[in-house]
Amino acid sequence: MKDFIIYLICGFSSGVPAGMGMGGGTLLIPVLTIFCNVEQRIAQEANLISFIPMAIIAVIIHFKNGLVKKRGLWELIIPAALFAVGGGFLAKTVDGLVLKKIFGGFLILTSVFAFFADKIKIKQKN
Repeated sequence: MKDFIIYLICGFSSGVPAGMGMGGGTLLIPVLTIFCNVEQRIAQEANLISFIPMAIIAVIIHFKNGLVKKRGLWELIIPAALFAVGGGFLAKTVDGLVLKKIFGGFLILTSVFAFFADKIKIKQKN
């Protein structure tokens, strides 16, 4: 029963940010590896599998609420999908400890960008 509650908390902690478009895996992977003692590669696989229903539900809700800008969508989706395939093949060849360090570095870099977001100006076309 204890494991069920821990996994329920993991699902909640990743589902809420995923529904808001913030990337639930950013929380799910560390929670699974730290608190549930799940190997990094398995945690990443669980994140990818759980992402599918979360993304479908979130996209439907965001489209219904008019929160999705359709302009430039395919220019984002196509390269992202191609690189996701490449990343999947790359992750298969990389050791779990190296994956953990890469993911940790990604989280640190993301945190730095989020912390200084108001000072970082990126030109956007309207």
